[in-house]
Amino acid sequence: MRPEIRKIVCYREDTLIEGTKAAAHPLEMFAAAVVLKNPWAGRYEPDLKPVILAFGPELGALLTARITEMAGGGEKIEAFGKAGIVGLDGEIEHASGLIHTLRFGNHYREAVGAKSYLAFTNIRGSADTSIQIPLMDKNDAGRRSHYLTLQFAIPDAPRADEVIVALGAATGGRPHHRIGDRYQDLKDLGHDLDNPAAV
Repeated sequence: MRPEIRKIVCYREDTLIEGTKAAAHPLEMFAAAVVLKNPWAGRYEPDLKPVILAFGPELGALLTARITEMAGGGEKIEAFGKAGIVGLDGEIEHASGLIHTLRFGNHYREAVGAKSYLAFTNIRGSADTSIQIPLMDKNDAGRRSHYLTLQFAIPDAPRADEVIVALGAATGGRPHHRIGDRYQDLKDLGHDLDNPAAV
């Protein structure tokens, strides 16, 4: 069993000026997405695992290869994320199933040498739905400079019986980040940085 892929879409943007100020270094952001037929569209399937096990590794390897090539290598990626968008004849669970499996995500984490989990969105939508991929630092979930959202759309996808699975990446943080990170907030609030729940 293999995914029936209709198209692969790659997206890139380089931010040279943010607001009114030139960036010291252009911020490069990338996305790689596949549009595939939803094998569960239009029906309730109690056991999603066989398809997840079959599709996850192939989609993870394909998208990871595309996005690391676009970035010039996994080591150049500092922030990362993923997204799943299911068409109108599917369930949110279908998009979730394809992206929330280590058989998918570990390809990307290993390629970029990440310690953090992949930030994500999973939604239902029609063709030309905005694909919004939240990004965060691949090694430090509290590094706010790398809280970014990459946004693009595919005019003819997803069709009602399709799913979009996408990965996002950035080579740095926001060009003029100046809001600090969550660790300073925790310190200011009197929390133990090793145990943020402790007061």
